[in-house]
Amino acid sequence: MGQKVHPGRYAAAPPEGTVVFLIGMRVNAWWKIHRWLPAFRAMVPMLKEVSRRQEHGFLGYHVWFGRTTVVLQYWRSLDDLMAYARNAQAEHVPGWRNFNRSVGNSGDVGVWHEAYVTHPDRMHVIYRNMPLFGMAKATEHVHRGGDGPVVATRPPQGRAAA
Repeated sequence: MGQKVHPGRYAAAPPEGTVVFLIGMRVNAWWKIHRWLPAFRAMVPMLKEVSRRQEHGFLGYHVWFGRTTVVLQYWRSLDDLMAYARNAQAEHVPGWRNFNRSVGNSGDVGVWHEAYVTHPDRMHVIYRNMPLFGMAKATEHVHRGGDGPVVATRPPQGRAAA
């Protein structure tokens, strides 16, 4: 339990264009460990690589394990995410090639991803009595206080508040 809980209401204040990226795999044939274990293990070096090299634009992640494993990631921009995915010198391209060779269209292992580009005026993010988590942990954790609705209060980038 060692994470510090922040009592009260908080929100995230990400820069415009921050990306929420969901990626995961689903084991369709548990008994074919030779298919799903390499796919499962391939994510570890990718997460280590993007976590230690700021130039990739990676901001943070959370992982949930199960038959369908989900990795929730945050990226500075969609351009940064796509550049990493296409970088032949990075861990992703060889990992993807290996998956296609070993699993391909067998149906034994499913993989998926979804990417969403955020805009501060078009999102609702709230944390109450939580340790740092999610978008607030990856970007900016802002105290909101009170019991009313949490609404983005920042003006659009490049314009001063009226």
